[in-house]
Amino acid sequence: MSPASFARQRYTTKAYDASRQVDQAIIDELLELLRLSPSSVNSQPWHFVVASTAEGKARLAKGAQGGFAYNQPKILNASHVILICARRDLDDAHLANVLQQEADDGRFRDDAARTTQHNTRSSYVELHRGLGDIPHWAEKQAYLALGTLLLGAAAKGVDATPMEGIDREALDEELGLAAQGLSSMVAVALGYRSDSDFNAALPKSRLPAERVFTHL
Repeated sequence: MSPASFARQRYTTKAYDASRQVDQAIIDELLELLRLSPSSVNSQPWHFVVASTAEGKARLAKGAQGGFAYNQPKILNASHVILICARRDLDDAHLANVLQQEADDGRFRDDAARTTQHNTRSSYVELHRGLGDIPHWAEKQAYLALGTLLLGAAAKGVDATPMEGIDREALDEELGLAAQGLSSMVAVALGYRSDSDFNAALPKSRLPAERVFTHL
């Protein structure tokens, strides 16, 4: 199937079959997709919290209380839940780690190439620091990872639910994210739909091509 075919068939799952689990090999592949997601100047300003046990999902469900209680069953009944987090800042330690990994992976032909890469990435970080929007910039990169995950899940026949309807402050506190320089962004439930999922039978709806494309 083509990527567009997977995009046509995927949808946001509203109810999960708690008795069905996604094979670990599939989960590992989806996690690798997250790790390989693109980001601006390869900044990789993210971290992913993966809940696969009842205890882990219960902790993430603490972010689905009160006005977000409608998402709690999805979190508890899904096979796995991934909380996508973004870095609050791209500090020198993070930039050094990324640069060293690039070096270890053989991306630099010489020291000059390494210096150029470091200076280029640092210039973008300083640009956004000057604009005061580093957290927002990092969040945009995290959403690139979200899109990669959703299409990858569809390609593997796994149902998914992206959830912005979470109490981010509650999850930050539950998981101690602030101390790690992270903020929770969006949760993604993964699993297999239940027969009670009303959204599975509804037709997909998007604006027509002539409304969303301008060809020059």
